[in-house]
Amino acid sequence: MTSDPLPLTVLVVVAAGFGLLVGSFLNVVIVRVPQDLSVVTPRSACPTCGEPISGWDNVPVLSWLLLRGRSRCCDERISLLYPVVEAVTGVAFALVVAWKGWSWEILPLLYLAAISIALAVIDYQVHRLPDLITFPSYPVAAILLTVVALAEGEPRRTIGAAVGGVVLWGFYFLLWRVNSRGMGWGDIKLGGILGMYLGWYGWEETAVGAFAAFLTGAVVGIVAMLFFGATRKSAIPFGPFMLAGAWLGLIWGSPLVDWYLRLSGLR
Repeated sequence: MTSDPLPLTVLVVVAAGFGLLVGSFLNVVIVRVPQDLSVVTPRSACPTCGEPISGWDNVPVLSWLLLRGRSRCCDERISLLYPVVEAVTGVAFALVVAWKGWSWEILPLLYLAAISIALAVIDYQVHRLPDLITFPSYPVAAILLTVVALAEGEPRRTIGAAVGGVVLWGFYFLLWRVNSRGMGWGDIKLGGILGMYLGWYGWEETAVGAFAAFLTGAVVGIVAMLFFGATRKSAIPFGPFMLAGAWLGLIWGSPLVDWYLRLSGLR
């Protein structure tokens, strides 16, 4: 007699806890990768005085709250970004699991959620999408998406992933050729990764994911000009919008296309 799987609520809670731990590691990635430093050694230390941080002071979110946002060793302020990254990762993991439930699909989606958070923060801070994250993501995404396709008996999805990756890589490459100041090589490489995910799901997700990147970028750009003094020449990284657009495409791509086709009388 086989036991039933854990209730979805329990799985979501476990995913949230795991996400908090991953978020703690992402903080290390966000700080060290842009500086070409190892994410393994040395152990985490106070960014102000360099004193190693004890395990009790490195518990995701909770330690920051108990220490009231200050370092135990030198009483200097600890950036709010650290607990925010941890909390956002925990919430993101919980939402992915709540969305897909007991499904093989949560494996590649959790990986995408993790690199999305790291890349978005890094690109916002230093306007760069590090190769140390984007390059390994190609084989990791390919392996995870292939495993899921085979496990679910839909091997043809791997073809969609390959086509989607090539299409979006080529699309952003063409944009870079037209206007190299508005698009960087990091964006092109990220486009290939996102295209693999979107193509794995279908052409509707791919189309919406690509379009939503520019739509969200335009909306944020307008808001920044109206309320924060930005101008047309202000440097705004595009990576976060690509990532946001991809997630919008994954979640709502098919329903949005279906709605549009029905509205226009094409379906």
